[in-house]
Amino acid sequence: MGVRAAILNRIVAALVPLFLTCGLAAAGDSARLDDLFTRLQTATPAEAARIESEIWIEWSKSGSPAIDLLLQRGRDALELGDTGQAIAHFTAVIDHDPDFAEGWNGRATAYFQAGEFGPSLADIAHVLTLNPRHFGALAGLGAIFEDSDRPDKALAAYRAALAIHPHLEGIPEAVERLETEAEGQEL
Repeated sequence: MGVRAAILNRIVAALVPLFLTCGLAAAGDSARLDDLFTRLQTATPAEAARIESEIWIEWSKSGSPAIDLLLQRGRDALELGDTGQAIAHFTAVIDHDPDFAEGWNGRATAYFQAGEFGPSLADIAHVLTLNPRHFGALAGLGAIFEDSDRPDKALAAYRAALAIHPHLEGIPEAVERLETEAEGQEL
């Protein structure tokens, strides 16, 4: 095991309880979001995709046109593969409004895409503290655990995401794959 992997494993081990319990805490979301999450539980896959889009729209509302612009610039930079520029924009969002979960989530995604798992994990912790129902952050957490060869933790994070969003794209397949791998190891 390389030095980077050893350090990452220590970070993951220290932060796992925080991540997985944050997702279960009560959120202070608006009534609109409460309704969307309730509908998400019984939605068909097609309805779930539409509801998910509505949730992302709600989550992306900072209340400040300047912050919304910085958030969009960060997302645009990510789409272009410019993780450095994305990190800079999302950091500016966080500097202006540290209680806006989407700034942290965007930067966590940018760090992940840049291969910086430690900073990504730290930002995911902020996202889940601010927004415990953030299925995207939980899915990202699962991906980090999977990339870090922690399938048990990845499976727990993916299951937590599915408890919130039963039709989250790619996650049911990830759970099935990890469960199959775990069954194969038990033989």
